[in-house]
Amino acid sequence: MFKYKTLFFLTALSAINTGFAKPISLNIYAEEFFSAEWGPGQEVKTLFEQAHSQCQINYIPFDSRTTMLNRIRLEGAKTKADVVVGLDNHQLEAAQKSGLFAKNNINLTALSLPVEWKNQTFLPYDFGQYAFIYDKTKLQNPPKSLKELIERTDLRVIYQDPRTSSVGRGLIVWVNSVYPPEQVEQVWQQLAKHTVTVGKGWSESYGAFLKGEADLVLSYSTSPIYHLLNEQKDQYAAADFEEGAVLQIETAAKIAGRDNLCADEFLQFLISPAAQKVIAPKNVMLSVIDTPIETHFDVLKTKQMQIKTIDTSTLNDERLKQWIEVWQAALTK
Repeated sequence: MFKYKTLFFLTALSAINTGFAKPISLNIYAEEFFSAEWGPGQEVKTLFEQAHSQCQINYIPFDSRTTMLNRIRLEGAKTKADVVVGLDNHQLEAAQKSGLFAKNNINLTALSLPVEWKNQTFLPYDFGQYAFIYDKTKLQNPPKSLKELIERTDLRVIYQDPRTSSVGRGLIVWVNSVYPPEQVEQVWQQLAKHTVTVGKGWSESYGAFLKGEADLVLSYSTSPIYHLLNEQKDQYAAADFEEGAVLQIETAAKIAGRDNLCADEFLQFLISPAAQKVIAPKNVMLSVIDTPIETHFDVLKTKQMQIKTIDTSTLNDERLKQWIEVWQAALTK
């Protein structure tokens, strides 16, 4: 039976490569930052379809990764998705519990991350470090730790709502990884005293910072590279905190039971040098493999691999919900 299955699979792949098969439609649920015209998705689609001519990508975009995960869980086995792109490492416990995702057969030894990746279901395609960004021409003495950021009332701060923003969830994880549980509520109250606003999403929050409404904004350590390469502005910097870094790792996974021949091919393509050279600069994140991207990205990746990283691998969905509830309650007192 195994031989017959193998023969069938090879025959199907042969048909794909020789162009005699009917095009295989690959429906991809994708977070907006990947699928939008300004994101890497369209170029990735072009390159992938050139390499796999019988695969045809159809993106179904979502305005946030939270909305996307909720949709998948609501649809269940009836989902239209073959592949899901954009869930991050702080959502994977909830996604895994749904039972809707299948393991891939990608060789994970090709990955180059600051942490060891063992999850065979969700495949990383980029990563970044949460960081507070400031303008060097306006802030001469940036905080050197998360503790200093929270305690210094002279600093005007903007961050994102963890209920609607993955970046905001990153700060929730960061604070709860650094402080003991009995201090967390007081920490949020301290930070609230000099928080200008808690934005719904990254775009509006970062936009407010650029307008001069705050001294620091929560974003990624890669953000200064965007300004340097796209605007030729070198005044923006990421504050380095001594407690260590919390990472966001963006992943892709295939839906269980779909048996779409193009799904594994697409996942494998995402970690190819050709795809990584598109994804990293357009998402303004770091590559998950060892391949040259661009000098500034390459230098930061080398630095990132050496920075102390806070282990969030044991984080579960229930604990994250509890942390968000504590944050919400602290701000209403």
